Amino acid sequence: MNMLSFLGETPTEALQNALKECGDDGIVVSTKKIADKMVDGKDMYEILIALEDDKNQEQLRHKVQINTNHNKSNSIRNETLNPQVYDFRAEILQMHEEIKKVQKTLWEPKSKLYDLVVPSEFIDIYQLFEKNDFDEEMTYTILKKTITQLPLSMKSNEQKINDFFKLILRRMIPIKFEIATRVHQRKVMMFVGPTGVGKTTTIAKLAARYAYKMGMEYKVGIITLDSFRVGAIEQLKAYTNIMRLPLEIVKKSEDLVEAILRLQDCHYILIDTAGSSQYDIDKIEIIGDYQTRLKDIDIEKTLVLPANIKQNDLLEIYERYSVLGLNAILFTKLDETRSFGNIISFAYKVKKSISYLSVGQNVPDDLICADDNYLIDCFMERKIPQRIAK
Repeated sequence: MNMLSFLGETPTEALQNALKECGDDGIVVSTKKIADKMVDGKDMYEILIALEDDKNQEQLRHKVQINTNHNKSNSIRNETLNPQVYDFRAEILQMHEEIKKVQKTLWEPKSKLYDLVVPSEFIDIYQLFEKNDFDEEMTYTILKKTITQLPLSMKSNEQKINDFFKLILRRMIPIKFEIATRVHQRKVMMFVGPTGVGKTTTIAKLAARYAYKMGMEYKVGIITLDSFRVGAIEQLKAYTNIMRLPLEIVKKSEDLVEAILRLQDCHYILIDTAGSSQYDIDKIEIIGDYQTRLKDIDIEKTLVLPANIKQNDLLEIYERYSVLGLNAILFTKLDETRSFGNIISFAYKVKKSISYLSVGQNVPDDLICADDNYLIDCFMERKIPQRIAK
């Protein structure tokens, strides 16, 4: 279908011009006044004519002579204008947007077992879960139950829908709340995890927090078992010198007990371990060997994980390191991602509490105590998180 435009000083004249050109083959689509196309100071009228495609294209595009007035000058009488082929792009774009709205309502999972059709009220929430890399099966289960069980009065209220999903997420996030040690208590914490996740920097942040930001001047000591990585010891020495904290360097498992004894007056003893790939079983076993030397000492083992990797990778790392008897999870690199569904899904699946969150490289500021509301806000807003005062 092609669209041609014909002009005249009156609608009748425009129609006559169209009939001369197209005969009875055309269909009148619209008639309107065009103020910006004037002849001798007079407004013109435009008629849009639709013609079938089989009409000769050259004939459709030839110049149309506008006979505005028999008494006008020859220059006016002989003025010619090119017919305008109607532009369908705006209509096509509008149709495309409508199709996209319809597509939003369709559940498109990887598994054909799911047959959920998402109502329009839940489209934004569904897309939020999808963009946050939330576990697909868990997303399906949550939406399925919510769609069928949420009262109709709440389904029509966007704020109530958001609040309901926040409540669901809050129940899914296990949090290990920080409890300060008492004056005569001692807490030994060992940090394990892959290479490059930021264990050493995180330990420096925790040391500064415990020593200077807890409202009480706790004594803090640091032990490093990392003799593999170049510069690891020097990095910790730099931090401990600045903070005036004792540092013990242990290269053999049998020396670990003695190092802890030398720090026995410390309220917090933080142990840094060598990072290794989850596939390097030998290095994980070395950490296990150190741990067996401390069988009479209660140690809290924290797995340090980056927030910016896929849930499947998180699960695989956890499975490999779980032989060490993990007590908590600490997430780093929250400032390097905008998707937080992997964190929430992972924590819910492994049923391990999150203790701290690292949101940058600054020591000691870019560390916060784990907070379910904070994680949910990150999830809902999909913004790069900033540290919060704690």
